[in-house]
Amino acid sequence: MQTGYADINISFTLEGIPIQATNFKLERFSQSVPSHSHGAGCYEVHYIPQGYGTLHADGRTYEITPNTLFVTGPHVEHSQIPMHSNPMQEYCVYFRFQKSSRTDTASPVADTFGRTAFWFGQDRCRILPLLQQLFEELEQRNTGYLLSARLLLSMLILSLVRNYEPAPGTESPGTFVVQPDKRSVIIEECFLFEYQSITLPKLADRLSLSPRQTQRLLKNYYGKNFQQKKAEAQMSAAAILLKDKEKSVTFISDQLGFSSPEYFSTAFRKYYGTSPGKFRRQL
Repeated sequence: MQTGYADINISFTLEGIPIQATNFKLERFSQSVPSHSHGAGCYEVHYIPQGYGTLHADGRTYEITPNTLFVTGPHVEHSQIPMHSNPMQEYCVYFRFQKSSRTDTASPVADTFGRTAFWFGQDRCRILPLLQQLFEELEQRNTGYLLSARLLLSMLILSLVRNYEPAPGTESPGTFVVQPDKRSVIIEECFLFEYQSITLPKLADRLSLSPRQTQRLLKNYYGKNFQQKKAEAQMSAAAILLKDKEKSVTFISDQLGFSSPEYFSTAFRKYYGTSPGKFRRQL
């Protein structure tokens, strides 16, 4: 089961701060999601109504159960592993905060959301009905659906902040930067789902930029160049695949897009400081 609305880009203002919401998804995980992170000003909201799994984020491990809510903000490395017997279903909404010129207006809700780079817990504020209504509006697109969606998105952020209040979780200062289009989403999905085959020219073409401009964009968003981002995506996927001891190193090498098992083993050792075989034996 998968529902997505990547063609909708909703802009709205919350307490004087411009926000964009894009890439709305409802899906049931059949495969693990390798480790990845979002660029400056970007936040992904995850709500799990059903199923179980594991989240690795910011160097810690969290057990996902029904009614789990978590938010991954700028530069927070995270991966998700579903339970095979009962994989998690997830609502996901991607927000981008833009720089605001306001200087004299308090914005406790928007500022709190923007400052919280990571939060994990159980929802206490009835977020599921908000998400169900939001996705219904996006599916049916009746008269005024964008107006309704903007109101629901504002309510979603307010509900998230109210969830933060009793136990804020791990907080670090967020930054607001201008994200003029969907480039950050394109970048993250390419490295997340096409890490085997993505090349710098292909990514540059997707972004309608030159390779040099793409390298500069990656450095500005993530502090890494193309090869570093691709290695990060491949090695994160490798660590997950090696947990399945029925998969050979040769099979994993092919899955990750390496030309040979020897080349994969060399790259893995360089990244993790150990061989794939030794890494597997230590699991």
